[in-house]
Amino acid sequence: MLAAMPPQPPSAASRDEPVIRDRGDACPGALRLHAADDGYLARVRIPGGLLTAAQAAVLGDAADRFGDGHLELTSRGNVQLRGLADGCGAGLAELLDGAGLLPAPGHERVRNIVATPLGGPRLADRVRELDRLLCASTRATGLSGRFLFALDDGRGDVAALDPDVTVFGDGDGHRAVVRLGAAVDAVEVAAGDAARAALLAAEYFLDAADAAGTRPWRVAELPAGQALDGGEFARRLAAAGIGAVRLPEAARPYAPPPRPGVHGDALCVLPPLGRPDSAQWRLLAEVADTAGGELRVTPWRSVVLPGPDPGDGRALLAAAGLVTGPDSPWLSVTACTGRPGCAKSLADVRADARAVVREGRTDAAALPVHWSGCARRCGHPRGTAWADLVATPDGYELDGRPTPFADLAAALTAARTTTTPASQ
Repeated sequence: MLAAMPPQPPSAASRDEPVIRDRGDACPGALRLHAADDGYLARVRIPGGLLTAAQAAVLGDAADRFGDGHLELTSRGNVQLRGLADGCGAGLAELLDGAGLLPAPGHERVRNIVATPLGGPRLADRVRELDRLLCASTRATGLSGRFLFALDDGRGDVAALDPDVTVFGDGDGHRAVVRLGAAVDAVEVAAGDAARAALLAAEYFLDAADAAGTRPWRVAELPAGQALDGGEFARRLAAAGIGAVRLPEAARPYAPPPRPGVHGDALCVLPPLGRPDSAQWRLLAEVADTAGGELRVTPWRSVVLPGPDPGDGRALLAAAGLVTGPDSPWLSVTACTGRPGCAKSLADVRADARAVVREGRTDAAALPVHWSGCARRCGHPRGTAWADLVATPDGYELDGRPTPFADLAAALTAARTTTTPASQ
């Protein structure tokens, strides 16, 4: 039986093993490109995953003009462009800036906000307010490109993604709960103060990081002596004029990610392996434009189209190779970049995953299997249990056991299982 890997992010270190960094964060952005084996890579941060149809169309243009004609959806609801040519940075920045996809200099890599993709307009407004405050804060430029905000409407989907600051909404929209890292306690504030409280939480982290002197990137990396305290956070909020009540024990709701299909007045669509080509992406933008005019990129590498069921548009999306229903085998398959894009990868994991899916040996109800090109396991699922498949110099290891590629499909079928999310 496959082992269920817990959703433990690589950056979350044990307090018994303090992280001491001797360099700054090299996380890529849209202005600071990363050199990969298949060309340069740009990561366009999309706060809350919120895009207008017109902005989405511009990203498709960027993929064709500067990249390899594909877009990669990330585990933080952002979009990556790969295969970029040397010297394209200025042209790419001009295109993105014209579409409103770049903030003022210095803030581009700190806009790491995930939000419940099926949340309503009030949640979207809160995302935009937090992004505005972040981009107006000089202090916020000290955050690493790994620091994560989550705005959860109360169901608990994005709260399961190991955020550094989580804001929970309530059903009536009057109050919000702010939690620091994985703390048991939390602070309750008025909903109208939630975005400002989230920014103050990040500034509290930066103060603690400065005091620690270890250059932590995430709340979990703070040494024990500098751990964030709910009582101190409440005092800081009060000093800033925000009424706050400390909750010694805060509820930890959990909801699974939305599966492809219709959810009330929204359609969830999954590009296989989170990598649509530009034609598929433009079709998503066109269908969104006929509905609510907006797309929401989710942290589970899917796209939500708010608005009424697009009807014929849904059929067009399915015909283009996108998953629009809950029964596709692609729901149980994720993968890192692999070859040829990553020099550390030992296999073309995406091609191998596609080959196994074509054999019909996967199941939409199965435990998600993450294909990793090396032991770093980049891009693995968050907020849920997952099965571990890692490339080695001699083939693959499935649950730590060597498994020849020719036997993988049968091994996955024999071992498939369902499980409840771990660490909830």
